[in-house]
Amino acid sequence: MWPYPKIVAHRGGGKLAPENTIAAMRCGLNHGFRGVEFDVMLTKDGVPVVMHDPQLGRTVAGEGSIADLTAQELTARDAGAWFGEAFEGEPVPTFEQVAAFCMANGLWMDIEIKPVPGFEDQTGWVVAQTTRRLFESMLDHTPTALPLLSSFSFEALQAAKLAAPEIPRGFLMRKITPDWQERLHALSAIALMTNHEFLTPPLARAVKEAGFGLFCYTVNDPVRATEIMSWGVDGFCTDRIDLIGPQFSGIAATVK
Repeated sequence: MWPYPKIVAHRGGGKLAPENTIAAMRCGLNHGFRGVEFDVMLTKDGVPVVMHDPQLGRTVAGEGSIADLTAQELTARDAGAWFGEAFEGEPVPTFEQVAAFCMANGLWMDIEIKPVPGFEDQTGWVVAQTTRRLFESMLDHTPTALPLLSSFSFEALQAAKLAAPEIPRGFLMRKITPDWQERLHALSAIALMTNHEFLTPPLARAVKEAGFGLFCYTVNDPVRATEIMSWGVDGFCTDRIDLIGPQFSGIAATVK
């Protein structure tokens, strides 16, 4: 129930490039990855952009909410200087720019819908509709090439389901709660995506026996990766794309 790449580069380039930028996606690609994860939220004028934090200050200088800036204002800002001089001037990309890069280079996408608080429904709807439009030619012919829409926001994924039911969905849960199966069914989700730190063999077995894909975040230790894969985990994302490669199988893993 997981027809996608097993090892996915977190936020594009993990710890080797400024997260959620085209430079990060290029970094993941150059390290041989065929799948990337990134975050999408909406600007003031409703344009989906690739950002993790709903507030300025960490990766993009400034103060205030992303929802208070237009796409033109936000994409003019530097999203690379915080990481290093080599990336100075790297802009905040729109979702469509990142999607175009990934599609042109054969990169599968785990698109995490990351709403600014209070914009859950709108973000889920816009991201899903945009994704459907971009992948319209593949909807009936190449379903495994479709991206996955994931989110911690149940409301955002509900909106995504209504807007683009053909695009697969995965529900993110930091800890797996007793109602996990009910929630997955309500979303018509194909996968449960969870923090590996709280996963146990019985929980992993229950998810797999229920027929869902099981994906973990963010696994940076090869020994831990080997362990969870032995429990039946289908895939995971990693920041250590220099240490855990795209062909990692959990066999003869060593720690550096």
